[in-house]
Amino acid sequence: MPASASDPYDLVVIGAGSAGLAGAVTAAELGLSVALLDASPQHGGQFYRHPAPSLAAARPEALHHDWAAFAELRRRLEQSDVSHLSGHHVWAVTKEDHGLWAVHAVTGADGTAERSARVRARTVLLATGAYERQLPFPGWTLPGVVGAGGAQAMLKSGLVLPGKRVVVAGSGPLLLAVASALAAAGARVPAVVEASGYLRYARRPGALVTNPHKLAEAAVHGAALLRHRVRLRLRSAITQVHGADRVEAVTVARLDRDWRPAGEAGRRIECDALAVGHGLAPQIELATALGCATRPLADGTSALALDGLQETSVRGLWAAGETGGVGGAQLARAEGELAGLAAAARLYGHAIREGRVRELQRRRDRMRAFADAMTLAHAPAPGWTGWLTDDTDVCRCEEVSAGSIREAVTDLGARDARTVKLLTRAGMGWCQGRMCGTAVACLAAREGDVEPSAERRPFAVPVPLSALASLEEPAETGPAEIRPDTAPAAGH
Repeated sequence: MPASASDPYDLVVIGAGSAGLAGAVTAAELGLSVALLDASPQHGGQFYRHPAPSLAAARPEALHHDWAAFAELRRRLEQSDVSHLSGHHVWAVTKEDHGLWAVHAVTGADGTAERSARVRARTVLLATGAYERQLPFPGWTLPGVVGAGGAQAMLKSGLVLPGKRVVVAGSGPLLLAVASALAAAGARVPAVVEASGYLRYARRPGALVTNPHKLAEAAVHGAALLRHRVRLRLRSAITQVHGADRVEAVTVARLDRDWRPAGEAGRRIECDALAVGHGLAPQIELATALGCATRPLADGTSALALDGLQETSVRGLWAAGETGGVGGAQLARAEGELAGLAAAARLYGHAIREGRVRELQRRRDRMRAFADAMTLAHAPAPGWTGWLTDDTDVCRCEEVSAGSIREAVTDLGARDARTVKLLTRAGMGWCQGRMCGTAVACLAAREGDVEPSAERRPFAVPVPLSALASLEEPAETGPAEIRPDTAPAAGH
């Protein structure tokens, strides 16, 4: 930690998932003072989300793949001097005088008294992960419809199931993991409905050959589905959810190559819950607000453009994990360690451990190649907008229908998501377009393969006015500034 309470940290890491933990402990072990901020009360991120101690789970590792890697990171964190600041919702990162960074957060957003906090540092590592991408369809607002990742989070953190009979649908490898976990926990999973086909991975054979562990993971999930008699339906999608007060059944339709319903009557499957998701989108709002360069991904989302040592286009700001493209926990750990090594070299001239760096870079590049193949294989095709009826809600927060958006385009001349937002309020709700942004952009462009471009916003997350008001107070009574002498001990 810093030499005195008035000194900034050497490194602030935002996000305590695989990438953030790896970066934090690597930098701390090289002598840097490190603060690790995360919105969750526990470290581990989405991948290693685990039950609260109050639930007294006997074997939380049973719900996870590669738990040993997380256990090792946790051990290193607890033995380090890292200041773990949980419950900190970071809403902005700004540059101060003398080249220092200020990380602004809201604490107590779990229902306790909210206050503003500021953490100052010489360098920053963004490990903010990703959020689930949703494509709307008729009935998706019914109770019982949850995100695929949300269903997994319910199980991992709360030890609860979204229903007794759960259909898993959408696109991407997460579906297999979710379905096998739900089935192992006692849910009946009648089908996994995948809009793409796995043969698309064959377009990148080199990525498959150099990542045999990914094939092994797929085999484990596939065996679990066979054991629990879960049927896999490829090139299919949920085009209708049925029910009055909650989900009672879904209609599964076959799709053509462009994700348009093939024409034949869909198959009805009885269920009481639907876990659905169409991949993940990198969470890069903090970086784009600072002007960091981005790169387009094959599925239409945007990721941060990073150099060989994980630094963004803004000097002194590194990123690791899903911010550079969705690729899984092993890739995130490699990138986090690389960023930690690079920050130490920049600040104190530590000799870069060239052998270790080259090993990490080779591992990263190999796994990044597979991530790119995965992104391409499950990229949404343009025909999915044909699922939407005019009365289908696209923006759930503001209750804006597909018909209203189409009217804004055809009758009012809107040609982009921003204009549609101004005319209809789509994307102006609590989630700030995270749920509906893809659909709004696709409908506005009259295409289905368009993702909204990365926007520069002053707030990465909703911020209460009370927290903003505290920023205007005089310095001696201004926003709470987290100092190492008042910071929680590492691991708490």
